[in-house]
Amino acid sequence: MGLSRKRHKSHPQSAGDALGQLTKSLGIDRAVNEYAIVASWAEIVGERIASVTTAQRIENGVLLVSVATAPWRNELSMQRHEIMRKLNDHAGRDIVKEIRFR
Repeated sequence: MGLSRKRHKSHPQSAGDALGQLTKSLGIDRAVNEYAIVASWAEIVGERIASVTTAQRIENGVLLVSVATAPWRNELSMQRHEIMRKLNDHAGRDIVKEIRFR
């Protein structure tokens, strides 16, 4: 007697969905999302803020951002929650828990 195999109908899936499943199964989805936020910093915060800042990296949910001047550091500290909202909206999930401007 031969082995019978059940065939499952597969549904087409977008490349983005397939990549998302792959990164999740490899356990690197958080790292990929963190990288995407840092790489998209200028696009997310806009040209004005990007011209005086550089997103460095995310460590344990904390985004480290270097700022050109102390007055800008103060201004951005007051906008911290709005910037975090934009970053997390862009990622589609809560990746950034805190921002440190330095």
